[in-house]
Amino acid sequence: MVDKCNGLPLAIVVLGGLLSRNMSHTEWRKVHDNINAYLAEEGSQTGVMTVLNLSYIDLPSYLKPCFLHLSLFPCFLHLSLFPEDYVISTRKLFLLWIAEGFVLSEQAGQQSMKDTAEVYLNELINRNLIQVVRMSVNARVVECWVHDLVQELAVRKAKEQNFFRTHDIANPLSSSTSNSSLFSSKCRRQSIYSDMERYASVEHNTPYLRSLLFFNLGHEICRISQLDFIGKCFKVLRVLDLEGVQVESLPSIVGTLIHLRYLGLRHTGLKLLPLSIGNLRSLQTLDVNNLKQVPNVIWKIQNMRYLYIEGQEDDIPLKIDTLENLQVLSGITFKQWIQINSSKLTCLGKLKLEGRYELVEALEGVEFWKSIAKLRVLKSLYLKASEESSFPSLAMDSCLYLSKLDIKGHMQKLSETFQFPPNLSQLTLDSCRLDCDPMPILEKLLKLFTLRLRADSYLGTEIHVSENGFPQLKVLQLFELSKVIKLNIENGAIP
Repeated sequence: MVDKCNGLPLAIVVLGGLLSRNMSHTEWRKVHDNINAYLAEEGSQTGVMTVLNLSYIDLPSYLKPCFLHLSLFPCFLHLSLFPEDYVISTRKLFLLWIAEGFVLSEQAGQQSMKDTAEVYLNELINRNLIQVVRMSVNARVVECWVHDLVQELAVRKAKEQNFFRTHDIANPLSSSTSNSSLFSSKCRRQSIYSDMERYASVEHNTPYLRSLLFFNLGHEICRISQLDFIGKCFKVLRVLDLEGVQVESLPSIVGTLIHLRYLGLRHTGLKLLPLSIGNLRSLQTLDVNNLKQVPNVIWKIQNMRYLYIEGQEDDIPLKIDTLENLQVLSGITFKQWIQINSSKLTCLGKLKLEGRYELVEALEGVEFWKSIAKLRVLKSLYLKASEESSFPSLAMDSCLYLSKLDIKGHMQKLSETFQFPPNLSQLTLDSCRLDCDPMPILEKLLKLFTLRLRADSYLGTEIHVSENGFPQLKVLQLFELSKVIKLNIENGAIP
């Protein structure tokens, strides 16, 4: 079987991924015979594509749509005009898979749908159909990419099943090109990565379109001045992603897309969203940043699960405690948070708060930590305070499920060990400007697995870890602690 790979590394590793499972001799023989059957002609390209095709055929049914979905990402378009590969954010990929319906709740069982999507991704990685670009400190894939030959297979399979169509600069739209030759009326997904203004201006004959993704590959500023056509032409759209494309405004007609599940508006330059966005009752993911203000209609979208609204300019009240299905909330300000009833957010597992921390009165501070403690399934908390404000001591000992804590901003004083969450496994301190060595307190966190002290988190000159300190620690990251000149770790610490 290795001989059939003609010495090409990609073919060998994909074949290895195919055979790496606990397969019987009979199953190995079947793969061997299929390789011979599919090799219609000699040549390295044929050999590689044969092995890739067999790996695709061997995928379980629930993974095939996920693999085809990768063809929406232009990893290999044209060597002279586009990058050879496109780095994919796994966070975004998971949310797209969920919105497309590739990850079903009954498949997830007790784990979240994002966790199930991560299982799918890891299985594709184990089969060497996806390559890892970057991993987090806790060994989770953050970014990935697809080899050009794997991408070619994905595109070919997607076209065979009418899964998607693309419009690129190598095949530009023109007045002489008929719409029917560009996109079949039965087309369900379109990926656009050039000539966007012209795409917006032509007549569209794809009424059953479910997904529309735009990509800015970074060669020039991409703009779309008018988006009304989306609301008029694509009534059953489920996924709309405009990330990185400059958009002048989002028309109110977008509120008629009642089937929309995913709306990606990050890095579009938008400052305002229309009030009609509150009509998107099926919306599960809203991903936008740097708005002037978030319209106070989000509370109407009761199916919302993933809400990303980082970088708000105006700190106006925002009602969200009606969103009982919300699992991720990123970018709400401290002022907005303290005004809601957090006990109603029964599914919230990840929370990021940012902005000016102005809870100057002791009672307000107590109430703030109580509001965090009401989140019974919270696992990840990120607190980011503006430069002119500071955090008081933590009071999070009742946050029983919280395992990951990130704090960025000045801290008046580091809390005592007993005030930290009892099951904390990951802790990051950034720009905290602590005067006293934090190690005598942090080394007593018995379940801490990862500790990161980033820029200016500590302003002292010495760090000392005592004997038997950090009994479970596996990762210690000290980054840009410019004043530290001595690190002393006693015997028996950090085993």
